[in-house]
Amino acid sequence: MKAMILAAGRGERMRPLTDVTPKPLLKIAGTALIEFHLHKLAKAGFSEVIINHAWLGQQLEDFLGDGSRYGIKIRYSPEGEALETLGGIVKALPLLGTEPFLLVNGDIWTDYRFVTQTLSASKLAHLVLVDNPPHRPQGDFGFRAPEVFATPDDTRAELALTYSGIGVFSPKLFSDCKPGKAPLAPLLREAMQSERISGEHFRGHWFDIGTPERLRQVEQQFFSNNEAGQ
Repeated sequence: MKAMILAAGRGERMRPLTDVTPKPLLKIAGTALIEFHLHKLAKAGFSEVIINHAWLGQQLEDFLGDGSRYGIKIRYSPEGEALETLGGIVKALPLLGTEPFLLVNGDIWTDYRFVTQTLSASKLAHLVLVDNPPHRPQGDFGFRAPEVFATPDDTRAELALTYSGIGVFSPKLFSDCKPGKAPLAPLLREAMQSERISGEHFRGHWFDIGTPERLRQVEQQFFSNNEAGQ
């Protein structure tokens, strides 16, 4: 199974830190955010990772290289102008191939353990969902294991949860998508209407590194947890 790390965002809320550094290269205790992902992916048995980039993307390529020092092969999907999540995936599809792939946001920190997994024949994606963080109290989707519903208040749901930025996706989900800038959520909600999306509720540590304050919070967590990034 291949993996894709989304790393093209501008990181407006992280300014001024991201004025000169792409957000996935911001560091926690001397390690870039994206490096935590690469180490964990290699440990989980992934051998090839695709990374998209736009803002200051050459810095990512210069810093990460071909991935050999992480024990993994890295291929890049440069965008020039950021295409948002769906647009970035669609552009990278020729690199991702025809089998399901793991998708990971480059600006999160988590102790979720990546694994290579298959999708059931009836599903187009499997999402990792987390408890709603303070900055998103309403959540993204409704959930009753293993089904994910398009709205947090769906009457069939037992919980309203937030998408973690981690999931397994079939390329078939994107078969009718056109190139260009577009978000992922509308496509997911459309597939949820026909019960094509499954999910799981992850209750471990997860942080959306959206602000300098959250970056500091994660750094504190790192120093208090010897297993951080494992």
